[in-house]
Amino acid sequence: MSTIAIIDYGSGNLRSAAKAFEKVAGAKHEVKVTSNINDLILASHIVLPGVGAFGDCMAGLKAIPGMIDTMQDQVFIQQKPFMGICVGMQLLAQEGKEHGIHQGLGWIKGSVISIPVAQQHIKVPHMGWNELSLNLPPHPIVNGISSGDHAYFVHSYYMDVHESGVVVATTTHGRELTAIVAKDNIVATQFHPEKSQETGQVIIANFLNM
Repeated sequence: MSTIAIIDYGSGNLRSAAKAFEKVAGAKHEVKVTSNINDLILASHIVLPGVGAFGDCMAGLKAIPGMIDTMQDQVFIQQKPFMGICVGMQLLAQEGKEHGIHQGLGWIKGSVISIPVAQQHIKVPHMGWNELSLNLPPHPIVNGISSGDHAYFVHSYYMDVHESGVVVATTTHGRELTAIVAKDNIVATQFHPEKSQETGQVIIANFLNM
């Protein structure tokens, strides 16, 4: 049985994410919430969730000895499927501009910036259900998903991507916002798959098929 390693670096309660992956994985995969780098080495899939401020989450990753180096080795050298969720997606950027400027992992070119409030009716944080708009050509992570399907968002900052061909889907909240990115064996969602019902389950299933 292969293992899905959900990285625990002090960024909130990860039980709901673990339950969502357990539901989809069934008996095919063991789901392990872990801060042990050896579990990443033994895993078939790696998940980086995240709730909170960019800088705090990045500091939490750095505080675990060897974690970032192990992530990079397993993702880029071993080519294991990797999924970032919410702030876990944002940390893939080069930098985050939340309460100062903080260096990110730099796996995807771009910056994490605040959602602009250009219109009075636009509320931040962007919270609740919103539609996805898929870019072409469709990526395998969105197999079974269509433009107009809904996902559940909770965020005040978004990834402004500076790399072509990486943004798989967007959503609109006052302006177009990045919803899903994918690059080689790396995928990430700004929304919470574990809270997105059928849409989230399809995304998780597609990730586990990578």
